Amino acid sequence: MKALCQRLEPSWLAQLSDQFDQPYWHQLEQFLAAQLQAQKIIYPAESDVFNALNSTSYKAVKVIILGQDPYHGEGQAHGLSFSVTRGQRLPPSLKNIFKELHRDLQLAIPEHGCLQSWAQQGVLLLNAVLTVEQQQAGSHAGKGWELFTDAIVARLSDSRSGLVFMLWGAYAQKKGRLINQDKHCVLSSAHPSPLSAHRGFLGNQHFSKANEYLIANDKTAISWSLD
Repeated sequence: MKALCQRLEPSWLAQLSDQFDQPYWHQLEQFLAAQLQAQKIIYPAESDVFNALNSTSYKAVKVIILGQDPYHGEGQAHGLSFSVTRGQRLPPSLKNIFKELHRDLQLAIPEHGCLQSWAQQGVLLLNAVLTVEQQQAGSHAGKGWELFTDAIVARLSDSRSGLVFMLWGAYAQKKGRLINQDKHCVLSSAHPSPLSAHRGFLGNQHFSKANEYLIANDKTAISWSLD
C-alpha cells in the first residue's frame, strides 16, 4: 500500500497533511507493506481504505458515526463503518441499527446494508482502525490507525461547529475526550451489537435527535432511508 495518503480526497489531505510526517504513520505504512509482502489478505481493498473520507469531504461532514475496525469477511468491508456492500448478508449490528431506525423514524427495514447514501449526505462513517486481516478481527489495532482517526475527530471538533457525534459503545466513547461538547452534539449509548443493543442502543432515538440538532443549527437533515 504505497503512499496511502495519495488516495485521500483533497480537502482531507490538506487537513491531515501534518500526520503523514509523524513517526506512527511511517510505522503504519511499513506494517501494511510487510503484511502484503507476507501475502496476507487485507480488508477493505486498498482503493476503499479511505472511502469514508473520500465520500464525505471535510466541509461536508455533518454527522460522525464511529465504528471500531472493518468487517473481516470476504466482500463485506468497503471503508464505511457498519456498512457492507450490496448483496452481502446484514451483519447483526447493522440489523439492530435498522431496527432502531424503524423504531425511531418508522422507516422500512432495508434489504441491503450499503450506507453509501448516508456518506454522500454528510455522514462520516469512520472506523477507528481502517484495515484488518482476513478473518482476524482487531488484527490491525495498535498499529497507528487510532492516532490517525484521533486526529480526524480532533480536527473536526476544533475547527467545525454544530456537528453530531454518535458514540456507540465504550470503544467509540473513548474518542469523546477529543470532542468539545460545548459546540457539538454528542450522542452516546450502548453498542448496536446483539450483546449490548438491549442495554440502551435500541430506543436511543439518535437518528431523530441528530436531525433535530442539525435543523436547529441551520443544516439540512439527513435522509436516513435507504433505497
